[in-house]
Amino acid sequence: MVGMIAMPMWVLMIFLPKWKVTRFLIDYKVIPLFLSVIYAIYIFQAILIGGWMDFGSLTSVMALFTEENAVLAGWVHYLAFDLIVGMWMLDQNKKVGIHQLLMAPCLFGTFMFGPVGFLLFIILKTLKQKKHE
Repeated sequence: MVGMIAMPMWVLMIFLPKWKVTRFLIDYKVIPLFLSVIYAIYIFQAILIGGWMDFGSLTSVMALFTEENAVLAGWVHYLAFDLIVGMWMLDQNKKVGIHQLLMAPCLFGTFMFGPVGFLLFIILKTLKQKKHE
């Protein structure tokens, strides 16, 4: 269900990034804020069920992901933060001016693979800025 909350925002950002509805949703971070509320609920439930969470080692983090609410919280965490990164990329691109056909793979990459899309954007942004120096 939470994936279906994020998906329409990604479609808007990829295909209609300058549309006033898309810009409103980006400027006010509507979907990431909604996902943050859902995240807080899942984290609270996970703490109630399993106690305080230990992020101190890979073993303890893997143990956290045996609890359903913790896994759901982790998924919502990724959805929200990837959206925030995608929104930031579009905001940065207002100044940089990377063509939308090149931005689309950056946004899709961020949606599907998080840091890979971000890395692609940073590379394109750097190349574009160096070209204009």
